[in-house]
Amino acid sequence: MRAIQAIAAAVALASTAAFSQTKWDMPTPYPATNFHTENIAQFIADVDKATGGKLKITLHANASLFKAPEIKRAVQGNQAQIGEILISGYSNEDPVFGVDSVPFLATSYADAAKLWKASRKPIEERFAKQGMMVLFSVPWPPQGIYSSKPLASIADMKGLKMRTYNPYTSRIAELAGAQPVTIQVAELAQAFATGAVNANITSGATGYDTKAWEVVKYYYDTQAWLPKNIVFVNKSAFDALDKATQGAVLKAAADAEARGWKTSEEKNTWYLEQLGKNGMLVAPPSTQLKGEFKKIGETMTGEWLKTAGADGQAIVDAYRK
Repeated sequence: MRAIQAIAAAVALASTAAFSQTKWDMPTPYPATNFHTENIAQFIADVDKATGGKLKITLHANASLFKAPEIKRAVQGNQAQIGEILISGYSNEDPVFGVDSVPFLATSYADAAKLWKASRKPIEERFAKQGMMVLFSVPWPPQGIYSSKPLASIADMKGLKMRTYNPYTSRIAELAGAQPVTIQVAELAQAFATGAVNANITSGATGYDTKAWEVVKYYYDTQAWLPKNIVFVNKSAFDALDKATQGAVLKAAADAEARGWKTSEEKNTWYLEQLGKNGMLVAPPSTQLKGEFKKIGETMTGEWLKTAGADGQAIVDAYRK
C-alpha cells in the first residue's frame, strides 16, 4: 500500500513539475480599445495557446499598474516582467531611442519600416546592456497637429500651449514659438477640457481614443513621423523560461509585429474619417505651414545627428541607402 502511495505521490509531483505555470505582469500605457493594446491582447492569447497555459501574462492597460514613464524601469527591475513603451519617450536617456521621431525623416509606413530595420540592432544592444530584450515594435499612424484654432503658418502657433510627449515634440513646440506642456495620453482629454493645453501633435488614433472632437476643432495631417511602441521583456525572466516557451514567445512576437504594422496602416485612414464624422476639420497643412515644418525638420535632423554620434549617422546612412 505504501509503495502505491509513493508511486502516486511521485506521479503527482512529476505532473506538477511538467506544468509549472509562470505568471508575468504586463503594464501598457494605452486604453484596452486602442489598436496597440488589442494587438498585445492577441499576442498574450497566442502565447497562452502555444504554451498550453504554461506562461500566463496579465495585461494592465491604460497605465493602471505603472504610469507610462515608469514602465521601462519597472521591467528593468523585474517589478513587471514585460511591458510596452513609446520608445522616443526615452530619447533623453539615449538619442538613438528617438530616431523614429526626428521630424520628416521617415514619413510613410514603408520608410518607417526601413528605419526600424536600420535602427533595430543598436536599440536591441542598448536594451541588452540594461538587462532587457526587445520583442517587437508597432508604429503609430503618422503624426498631425490638433489645434483649438486654425493654423495657416508657424506664426499661428506662437503662444499655444502644446501637449508634448517626448523631447522632439517639445523641441518642435519651442521652434514654433509654442509652450511645451508634458501630458500623458490618459490625461489628455481633461487637459484640453481645462485649457491646460490647446494644441497637440499626435496621431489620428490618439485623437480618436481621447474623443478629441469634444475639446478641439482642427486637425492638420502633417504626416511628420511615425513613432513606434516597443514591447520588451526582462532578460532574466525570459531566460528562466524553458526553450519551448521562449520559442512560443518569440513566434508570437514576430506575428504581433507583422499584424500590428498592417493594422496601423489600415486604421490610419479610418481614424481620420472618424475625426471628420464627429465634426472636426481634417485638412492637409497649407503650403506655407508644410514648408516651415520642413525647415524645422531639417534643423532637428542636424541636431539629432550631432547628439546621436556615430551610431546615429550609421542608422541614417543605412536607412538612406
